[in-house]
Amino acid sequence: MAWLLALLSYATVALIIAVIYRPLGDYLAWVYTSGKDWWIERGFYRLIGVDSKAEQTWRAYLRGVLAFSAVGLLLVYTLQRVQEWLPYSLGLKAPSPDLAFNTAASFVGNTNWQSYSPETTLGYTVQFAGLAVQNFVSAAVGLAIAIALVRGFALRRSGTIGNFWVDLTRGTVRVLLPLATLAAIVLIVGGVIQNFNGFSDVTTLAGGSQAIPGGPVASQEAIKLLGTNGGGFFNANSAHPFENSTALTNLFQVVLMLAIPFSLPRTLGKMIGDNRQGYAILGVMATLYTASFVILTALESAGGGAAPQLAGAAMEGKEARFGILGSTLFAATSTGTSTGAVNSMHDSYTALGGMMPMLNMMLGEVSPGGVGSGLYAILILAVITVFIAGLLIGRTPEYLGKKLGPKEIKLAALTILVSPTLVLGGTALSFALPGVREQLEQVSILNPGIHGMSEVLYAFTSAANNNGSAFAGLTANTPWLNVVLGVIILLGRFLPIVFVLALAGSLAAQDRVPITAGTLPTHGPLFVGLLTVVTVLVSALTFFPVLALAPLAEGLL
Repeated sequence: MAWLLALLSYATVALIIAVIYRPLGDYLAWVYTSGKDWWIERGFYRLIGVDSKAEQTWRAYLRGVLAFSAVGLLLVYTLQRVQEWLPYSLGLKAPSPDLAFNTAASFVGNTNWQSYSPETTLGYTVQFAGLAVQNFVSAAVGLAIAIALVRGFALRRSGTIGNFWVDLTRGTVRVLLPLATLAAIVLIVGGVIQNFNGFSDVTTLAGGSQAIPGGPVASQEAIKLLGTNGGGFFNANSAHPFENSTALTNLFQVVLMLAIPFSLPRTLGKMIGDNRQGYAILGVMATLYTASFVILTALESAGGGAAPQLAGAAMEGKEARFGILGSTLFAATSTGTSTGAVNSMHDSYTALGGMMPMLNMMLGEVSPGGVGSGLYAILILAVITVFIAGLLIGRTPEYLGKKLGPKEIKLAALTILVSPTLVLGGTALSFALPGVREQLEQVSILNPGIHGMSEVLYAFTSAANNNGSAFAGLTANTPWLNVVLGVIILLGRFLPIVFVLALAGSLAAQDRVPITAGTLPTHGPLFVGLLTVVTVLVSALTFFPVLALAPLAEGLL
């Protein structure tokens, strides 16, 4: 019966995604190829002094991304530091400098890692003027980078890859704002709150008193999920009934996280003029996502460990309203994308079950990945796959009509090396530096031993891959973790963007090469299987040793 319910849940989500795949993917392609500006867009371009018809080189495009993100970082940091003087501060004090930096870096980097309890740390103004705004624009940045790389494949002998300010504006105005508005209305109808009521004192069933916070939750919840941002208005995140009211809103939130990432392969196909290539990328994403959900559900349903077996199910840390299946579906989705939202506590999963969300992130979050970031990440892996195939058959690798020479392969290789370098380096330093290790052991790690290692590894994996979920047993609000995780979030977000845009510029400058008898078809089952295997092997070979020290070791005890 449990597996029948799992199949029905999965089939429902798959059916909805299948229905919206083509219209949403085609709409996204139209948004970024249309030659006309909307009147509100023209007004914004005049305000910032941008010529919407002027194309940019990849370097100019990159400068726009970095400058815009730097301004956002400073703005969110400043709003937090002056919080007590802002309206709707709810009497809350300003966060410490290191916590404010971590939060600003996290939301600008589309990570939304939270080292704090939101409802008792940040007032409404910071939430909606700082964090919610970044939920929109950081997702729009991810979309822009993906579109720039697709243009690199589509253009011929071009020295430009588009205009960042136009792509940013269109992604926000034409895609994220209207979809988030509709999603917020659905969530409000479903029971998610939307108000400015502040704290309300209520009497509990036991006769005690408790302060219950309100807030503009539905509007922020909609864009945090649609933009695969993550984070939460409340510390319990989507396990909180004010954020996720029923099993239906839980399913709706899963669909929101998957909608744009799974539709972008269609956008790729439309923009390069070959929808078969989009279906191939979609096939890889769907295969990885399905495998993640099935394996995670099997591990949690089996309830490995003495405590779950005695209790009859591995329900520790899970919301009774959603059960194991609603929790694993949400977990596979939020870590397979770059969302990081949770409706259950991953720290309380079984040892091997807790490893699966970690693995989803270590794959580079390509199942199906974040808004924009999932598409450009899997295209980088496709470049590596074609290179490997070219070595096997002794031909110069080609992908989507472009030759992949030493420059392109080096840029792709540098991109996939960013995440493991940051994850393994940050984890190693945290245990190697004497003062830092003592702080971790005495303050941060709730469960010492092997599981404590998993908590720290999960934190750095989440930060480097711009996910934002956490093993909740880790107390991350310390100077070391706030600063180092903030730096890793920024590096994990913007270093790959540098390499991806450089690759886009290199590809755009090329002419298309003709298809010959020796060209590897990249739209069939063979390529889908090869890309899937390469994606898994890249992560398995890189992270297997450290996984053997943490969740694998714990699961085999």
